[in-house]
Amino acid sequence: MGTIRVYYTSVTGSREVRQRQSEVLRILDGNRLKYQLVDVSISERLLQEMRDKAGKPDAIPPQIFNGEEYCGDFEMLHEATENEEVPKFLKMTIVDNMAGGSF
Repeated sequence: MGTIRVYYTSVTGSREVRQRQSEVLRILDGNRLKYQLVDVSISERLLQEMRDKAGKPDAIPPQIFNGEEYCGDFEMLHEATENEEVPKFLKMTIVDNMAGGSF
């Protein structure tokens, strides 16, 4: 499995973006998953990288990836959580899933 990466921004005037970012981290923490945060506010290049990888020129944080593979955004993770399909959403294999919190 690749590293779970969450592209987020530490600088936003949007309460909705802040709330969605917090919820994504809460879900990942609740599933005992390790992840890497990538702050797109420190570089225009990182923001563009996130958008290019997501295939959406207007994508806004948070966006979630497993290695280089795009998993989805907040709405998609929220839906996966409701359907108890977080490992599937994160494109984790059975072996990854059995490893528990050792990611």
